[in-house]
Amino acid sequence: MSGWVIVAIVAIIVWGIVQSGKAKHRRENGIVGKNDRVLNETDAEAQREIEELRERIRVLERIATDGNSLDAQETKRIAAEIEALRDKQAD
Repeated sequence: MSGWVIVAIVAIIVWGIVQSGKAKHRRENGIVGKNDRVLNETDAEAQREIEELRERIRVLERIATDGNSLDAQETKRIAAEIEALRDKQAD
């Protein structure tokens, strides 16, 4: 065998070992493809936290827009008192 054939065979073997090491690393870290990742425990925890925050936002939106909240009732009561005072002043 010539020297170049031996170099080529060694290069192919080294390349295979490197690729095998990369694949092992991906499996150990939960990486499936180049940019695809499997949901691991940290990702699942982050997803749960996001869902909890979304639910809190829904509750806050409902409170802010609910016409029967204490603030809305208080605002209506004050507006009614102001109108009553205006009516008394007009008489």
